[in-house]
Amino acid sequence: MLRHVVVVGASAAGLAAVEALRSKGYDGKLTLIGGERRPPYDRPPLSKQVLSGVWEPERVVLRDEPAIDRLDADLRLGQTAVGLDASRRTLRLAETAAGLSTPKLGEAVAGLGTVQPGETAVSLDVPPVDQLGFDALVIATGVRPRRLPGSDLAGVHTVRTLDDALALRTLLRSGPKVVVVGAGFLGSEIAAVARGMSLDVTLVDPHPAPLQRQFGARIADLVGQTHRDHGVRLRMNTGVSRFVSSEGRVTGVELNDRTVLDADVVVVAIGSVPATEWLADSGLAVGNGVECDAMCQAAPGIYAAGDVASWHNPRFDRRMRIEHRLNATEQGTAVAANLLGADRPFAPVPYFWSDQYDVRLQAYGIFPPDAEMTVVRGDLADRRFAAAFVEQDTVVGVLGWNCPPRELRELRQLVADGAPRPTLVGP
Repeated sequence: MLRHVVVVGASAAGLAAVEALRSKGYDGKLTLIGGERRPPYDRPPLSKQVLSGVWEPERVVLRDEPAIDRLDADLRLGQTAVGLDASRRTLRLAETAAGLSTPKLGEAVAGLGTVQPGETAVSLDVPPVDQLGFDALVIATGVRPRRLPGSDLAGVHTVRTLDDALALRTLLRSGPKVVVVGAGFLGSEIAAVARGMSLDVTLVDPHPAPLQRQFGARIADLVGQTHRDHGVRLRMNTGVSRFVSSEGRVTGVELNDRTVLDADVVVVAIGSVPATEWLADSGLAVGNGVECDAMCQAAPGIYAAGDVASWHNPRFDRRMRIEHRLNATEQGTAVAANLLGADRPFAPVPYFWSDQYDVRLQAYGIFPPDAEMTVVRGDLADRRFAAAFVEQDTVVGVLGWNCPPRELRELRQLVADGAPRPTLVGP
């Protein structure tokens, strides 16, 4: 019998799990633990609307205080899980460095705009202060940014939290020279925002073009040309050797070819790693995330959801870990159902998007490195098209570049059906 369910991670996946548990009839004790001293908020806008200043911080809060209250959950903001004993069903918790009291939602929102450059709201370097037992556990601790040596210099930033985005936004408004290291989704979006503020921007990546690893050469070339058209300098096929600094502040980035790029601000966006360090002695299998079965279960009564979860997706017959916003919500909801006995495999068609300048990229499915791309709507030259990605004669992904959402949703069915190559016929 479930008397106490604990959810570790108070972002999209964790909140979705809590809401789904209540909506599906669970009326026992429910605890939601959040390492940040912020109410649950949305992360995709951080590198776009929040960073550019189009949105103020309050707009990214996922639920207002009355909605949180209706969940009848023990919301522990400002606490971090630092250990798990899966066999004994106990968590070790630590207070974050920001203080010992947990603010009410309204107080937390009111303080969102007060973060200064270099501040952080989360620290794991504090002693455990509490133990918490549970009957069932949902792990939704997300990821943490990869860093480069020298990332502790003033002026070097990563963007994962709302605090990160606000601190960087403050600096960008001072008109600095910006170098963005990493041309994946996050780095490309940040470069686009900085260039939209008329800043001097250089984008650096070891791949031949932005988003090459995500979508292959043809799409990457278009993304790269889009950045060039907007005035971003691209330094591709090279990595970073070191940061150049003076008096503790970054002044440049030395590349592998010994070129030095002047920089007042450096943004490191070289990917993330699952936040699983606290599970080292837990008894759970941890590899590239918390390893789960098709039901997202890591051990009896212990599940994982969101960016931290690695599970077998039967739709594509492979293990995957997805760092996309919609997946976090869908997986949190699915985990809640399975925790209550649904016992259904989680087999989504992943969906994600990226906004850069006047381009909206939307994608359904997966995009393996060896997949073959076929344009099925429009034309690449017109910068308005949809393409299907085929692996072993089966459609596994579809991508739209400024494609009407309705058309792309129709093409999504190719992925859902595992359609064969012969069905790829344009209008």
